[in-house]
This record gives sequence, C-alpha cells and structure tokens, in this order.
Amino acid sequence: MKTIRPGSLAYWRNQACIVLELKGLLEAVVRMAEDQSTQIVRAAELRASPVAESTLTAKHIFAEDRDWAEAVERHKLIQPLLVDGRKSLEEVQAAAEASGRSVSTIYRWIKRFEETGLVSSLLRSARQDKGQFRLDQELEDVIKRWIETAYLVEERPSVKKLHDDIKTECEEIGLQPPHINTIHQRVRGIDEQERHKKRLGPRSAKDKYRPLRGSFPTTDVPNSVVQIDHTPVDVIIVDEVDRLPIGRPNLTMSIDVHTRMIGGFFFSLDPVGANSAALCIAHAVMQKSYWLAARDIPAEWPVYGLMQKIHVDNAKEFRGRALTRGCDEYGIILENRPRKQPNYGPHIERAFRTFMAKGHQLPGTTFSNTLDKLDYDSEGKACMTLKELELWFTIFVVYVYHNEPHKGLGGISPINYYSQCVHGTPDKPGVGLPEPIENEEKFRLDFTPYFLRTVQRHGAKIDGIHYYAPVLRSRIVEKGDNGKGRTFIFVQDPRDISVVYFLDPDEKIYHPIPYFNSSHPPISVWELREVTRRILEAPGGKVNEAAIFEGVRRMRAVEKEAIEKTRLAKKARSSEKRKRRMAERRKGWAGVHTVPEPKSVSEPVVVSPDAVEPYDEIEIG
Repeated sequence: MKTIRPGSLAYWRNQACIVLELKGLLEAVVRMAEDQSTQIVRAAELRASPVAESTLTAKHIFAEDRDWAEAVERHKLIQPLLVDGRKSLEEVQAAAEASGRSVSTIYRWIKRFEETGLVSSLLRSARQDKGQFRLDQELEDVIKRWIETAYLVEERPSVKKLHDDIKTECEEIGLQPPHINTIHQRVRGIDEQERHKKRLGPRSAKDKYRPLRGSFPTTDVPNSVVQIDHTPVDVIIVDEVDRLPIGRPNLTMSIDVHTRMIGGFFFSLDPVGANSAALCIAHAVMQKSYWLAARDIPAEWPVYGLMQKIHVDNAKEFRGRALTRGCDEYGIILENRPRKQPNYGPHIERAFRTFMAKGHQLPGTTFSNTLDKLDYDSEGKACMTLKELELWFTIFVVYVYHNEPHKGLGGISPINYYSQCVHGTPDKPGVGLPEPIENEEKFRLDFTPYFLRTVQRHGAKIDGIHYYAPVLRSRIVEKGDNGKGRTFIFVQDPRDISVVYFLDPDEKIYHPIPYFNSSHPPISVWELREVTRRILEAPGGKVNEAAIFEGVRRMRAVEKEAIEKTRLAKKARSSEKRKRRMAERRKGWAGVHTVPEPKSVSEPVVVSPDAVEPYDEIEIG
C-alpha cells in the first residue's frame, strides 16, 4: 500500500518533489526538485509516481480466467518488492529463482505495475496467433479427459505419469503427443482449491482454505482491513417532489477496522446487491473534499485510497464476478467472513447499532421493533428525503462519530487516532497519508456489475429503454463466433440510468451512451422497477419504452395531484377547526357579558308630574 510521508519522493501535478512535512491531514509542505522552491499543497494531489494520461480502460474484464490467475500470481510474487519502493538485487534474484523467471523479467513486471498500479498490467502480452488453436481439438479432448479421470483422483499421480498415459494413447490413435510442458500448463490452469479437493479430499480442502476460527485478526495501519455490510434504516423517507412517504432505505457502509473511521457509505431504495457494494467501495476509495464541498460541509474526512483487504459476509452480492475481478485488478484481497462467526464482524455491527440508535431520534423513525414504536405514526411523521437523510448522516459521521471517544481505541476519537497513525507518536513512527487513486470514475465502473446486450439499429436495449451513441454504429447487428448477434458489456449507475457505459472489446475503454430519445427525463432504477411493476399489474399491460416513460409521467402527475389534494384537505380541516373553536368561544361567553336591548328613539318618554315623589327626610349626623 503506497503512502505519502515526510522525506519521500512524490509528484505534485506530475512534477517531482520531496515531502518535507504533513500539515494535519489535508496539506503537505513539499520542495520542488526543479527549482528547489517550497510549496504548501493539498495532500490529496500528491502521487507516489507520475500520472500518465488515463482512460476508462478495463482489460481485466476480458482476461481469461487462466491468464488472470497468472497475473494475480505475478502480483503476489512482486508485492514484497513494492514496499516503499525499496528492492535489492538479492531480493529480486530470490523472487526470480522462486518463480523460475529471469531477473530482467522480474524487473519488467515491477516497472509495468508501478506505471499503472493495476494487476492487469501483468497480463501476458497477446500472441500474434491469438484465437487460433495451437493443438488439434482431438488432442485437446484427450488431455482434458485424462486430467479429469486420471489426475484429479485421490491416488494423486504425478504430472509425469499423466503425460506418459496421454502419450501412450496418442501413439495408439496416431496423434502427435504433446510436450510435458504443455501438460504442466494445463495442470496449472486448474483451480487450486478444486485440485486440492479432488486429490486430497473435501475435508483437507476445507481445513486449508477455510479461515481460522477465533477473534478478528489484529491490524497495524489504516486501510489495511475494511469491513463492509448492509442494513435497513429505521426511518421512513419521503420523495423529492411531493414529500410523500416512499419507504425505508437501505444503508451500505464501510469502516476501517484499525482506526474505526467510516470510509464510505451508500443509501438506496433498491434491495441491497452488487451495485450497493460497488458504490460503497467507490465512495470509500474516493477523496471526500469535493464531495463535502458540494454539500457545504466544511469538515475533514481524510479517509481515501486503496485498502489492502475488504472483509465481507457470505451474501451473494459479495461473490459476483465484477467485485472479485475489481479487487484482483487493484490488488485488494476480498475475504469472506466465516459462516456463523459473528465475532468476525463486530466493528461494522457496532457502528450500525450506534447509527440506528441515533436515527431513532429522527421524525419518521420506525424504531427497532413494534414494542418501542407503540402508536407512533412513522409515515405521518416522515419528512426527510433520501438526499436529506444522506446529508444528515454525513454530518453525523464527520462531526459526531469521528470525534467521539471510542472504547475500542482506548478512549481516543477515531479522527485523532487516524492522525496519530499518519504523523506518528513518540513510540511509533507515522505511516503517512494514503496515495489517492488516479481515476475514480474508472474505479467505480470496474466494480459495478455489468450485463451483456446486442446492438441493433436503435442502439442497445436495456430494461426496455434504448441507448445510442455514434461509437455503437460499427457494432450494429454484429455477429459473434456462433453466428448469432454479438453481445457487448454495458455498465449502469442505478442512481441515474439516463446514461450507461459501453465497454469497447477492442479498445478496452468505457464509452458513455445516453438515451436514444434525449427527451426522456433521468430516472433511477427504483423508479424503473416501480413503473414496470404497475404496468404489469394492469390488465393487458405490456412493458415498452413508451409505456415506461408515460408511466413515469403519470406517476409523477399522480403524486403531484395527491400532494395538492393533501394540502387542500389539510387547509379545509384547519378552517373547519378554526370555525368550531370560534363557535365554542362564543357559546362559552354566553350570559357573562349581557347587553341591554336598546329602546326605540321614535317614541319620546313622557314623565307625569304626579309620578314624581318627594325625597324622604335626610338625616345628617
């Protein structure tokens, strides 16, 4: 794992410099190599090596499993030589002897990897005769049959014995026997765990490849182990436009085990899946400064860069090909939690409990159970949108959680402990700041699950919606090797499906592809699924592009009308309540303040003299 630390050589805007000092977690003092000037720069802009012009390439997607396994093994071989950029000739010679390669080959692999930081740079160079069978198909069938029936057995014969058997049969049927190196190559291509299981038994394979039981292993530096998991949030949210309740979102979150810093998160209304995991990992790796600035949050969130290991449970979304290949491409170890071993995931579980307890204070909370909820009207009290919940959660993470004392860190807050790890203490030197990843968009796309589609005259059709860009013109109705329409890889961001990404199989580059009909509004996968469900529920309903966006328009119109009716109904109820209160007030004052009836002024009052009586005698005392 590359880091930026005082005294190391770095590159700022592709100019060589020496890091003199790290100022906090966001800035660094450097001395430029060219003019010896001293600069204060953003630490996130420093790189351990020069940055080449990057494109959205994805060679690892197209690599054959055998070739990819070989590239991963090459990376494991040279990984000890990449630490801090220090490598002696003796170490390189030892690696060469261990792998049966020359010293120059090891140096070449190191150079190729350091230039890109990607394991795909170690893939075997394409042969000139790529795509052609080097052995006769009949011979390939013989080799495959003997490997399955005579090599992957509990008697565990040697490769030489396997070669002798294949050679004997070839001579009997008149085929040219293969060289023993060819057989070795075929055997190396067998999955190691499968080979161990067939030759040594399932129990032996389980003991070797199953993680050891016990407590979670200790970590030594930030970003060494990151835990990722999902949980439903105990809060009802409302939609952006009409503020109507739409349900509970799901939270996918990552936590750095060593420092307890939250690396990234992702909220979604969709069921948790590979997309949630990919977007959470991408958020954990990305720099947060611009992300925080866009939300007007002037706080520090200095966790970014590649992690060494991602620790997840055994859910199917963590076993997909995109996630596995993405981790291999960037040299990240993907490790699954042992089954029925909750002590292997305590850090992320405790963090979830902390956030859920805080979330129970929000309006619209569902609480943890019905006993706590009682008669609380969660939907009636709901008022936060998904973006507002995301903003609230971000503020809570960077201002509260990262700054509160943590028992697991000896009473030190995560942000202070992270700072100690970066800068060091009197007892332990600092490890420096992580190196930012070069192309965050490519990283996100490399982890996003992909799907296969053909290209027709109206472009690519994905979930009933057509997408097109000029780059697809040459791919229209292209035929594959089987004579049918050739399928191509597309990647989609579930938050906004107005653009998908086409992975060119020749250039290995992602190209953005917008809607074929540019008048369509951007929608999310959640909206697409909801309108599709409503269309299918209607009698005779058929899903097509026109119906989808007409459904979206109608849904939004209904929601708008509903909110207006709700507003008018509330206004009418308030008016009625006000009238009743006034009536009760008038009724309550009846008989308290009496007003005599006025006499008529049209008839004057005449007083008779006889009616006037004299006063009684007045005694003066």
